Amino acid sequence: MPKPFKSRPSSSRPSPARSSEKPKPVSAARVAAFEILLQVAAGEGNSDDLLYSAHTAKLSPEDRNLATALVLGTLRWQIALDARIQPLLQRQEQRLAEPVAIALRLGAYQLLHLDRIPAHAALNESVELTRVSGHPHAAGMVNAILRKLASAKEPGRPLHESTAAFASRLGHPEWLVERWVGRYGRATAIKICEAGQREPEESALFAENAEENLPRIDGGSRLVAELAAAFSPQAAKVWDACAAPGGKTLVLAKRLPQAKIVATDASPRRLTAMKGRLAQYDYAEGIETGVADATEPPSSLKEFDLILADVPCSGTGTLARNPEIRLRLEPKDLVRHANRQRGILRTALSRLAPGGRLLYSTCSLEPEECERVVESVVGETESAEVVRVEPLLQRLIEEGVLSAPLREAVDGNYLRTLPGVHPVDGFFAALIERTT
Repeated sequence: MPKPFKSRPSSSRPSPARSSEKPKPVSAARVAAFEILLQVAAGEGNSDDLLYSAHTAKLSPEDRNLATALVLGTLRWQIALDARIQPLLQRQEQRLAEPVAIALRLGAYQLLHLDRIPAHAALNESVELTRVSGHPHAAGMVNAILRKLASAKEPGRPLHESTAAFASRLGHPEWLVERWVGRYGRATAIKICEAGQREPEESALFAENAEENLPRIDGGSRLVAELAAAFSPQAAKVWDACAAPGGKTLVLAKRLPQAKIVATDASPRRLTAMKGRLAQYDYAEGIETGVADATEPPSSLKEFDLILADVPCSGTGTLARNPEIRLRLEPKDLVRHANRQRGILRTALSRLAPGGRLLYSTCSLEPEECERVVESVVGETESAEVVRVEPLLQRLIEEGVLSAPLREAVDGNYLRTLPGVHPVDGFFAALIERTT
């Protein structure tokens, strides 16, 4: 199984090629997608933020949609695209400059996955992006490789694919897929990978009410917020400890109108954006916001009846929405996340009032960030215990919040949803009660 080819960072931003050949026009959508992918590769932003930045601000709705499809599709399929491209390089071990690699991937994604894009447009504009980004010497190579891809037959699939083979075919890192096979089984791991390659759809999990005026929010995040609100429906004082971008905070405010809600986040930038979002909803008027690290919050944040700790994590349950995670994440990152998560959970438990309740959640599929964090921290104290999630899910069905049961998402005392298996992203939730 060939490994994806390597690229090397560009020494500078794209610049006009020094060539006597007159540059040919490239569509605004492809230029925007190319520039965003360069920034993502350089670690200068996330695709979600960059797609709502100056790169796309002046695009027509049609071009904005195309740029979005190109960016997210190229990132979702990058591992698989690299595996198709690498054997076509003159020297398979050669490292390509980042702009050249991105132009190749953009062209390959369009040729292999977008039927409505004319092959000549995908090919010619990828060649031109290579040229105008300051790499005219590579334009011929890009042209030759994309022409070969355009005429190549779809590779056959063996009767039994190895984990490495289906991980590559479905654009996921082998080390991560091996973990899922070990944890969830081969068939489920394939479903998770397949879900990671599809555009996210609105969840069918909820019994919608047009009168509710709830924020637009992904199904997993809403499920976590609904569980938290139902866990302590009479709560008078609530802390959303890692609140940005604010969707879960709004669900709490809608469900718990009697509560005083404090919403904090460690990022001033994200908190500012969240405050603008909260201001759009009348029922969020009384929410108190502030910048705070949830591992070391101000001493004034204490004695809460309910705390929602939806902690920062690897995000492996949301790869369809955040495709570049799979390209950046390394095994050592799970240890780093878990250390911080334990710190947040310890602190949050210490800020509960006696009898108070806490929901700990992640959008990770990895046990190090989920049940192992909960079991480690709760095991350190005699004043907290984990509460079963299944009765609360049943109550949400009876109250008309959920449209379908989620019994198959109950994992012992915990909630565990899986992409491709359940109609939401991958989320974990644990309900914890302070006993004294």
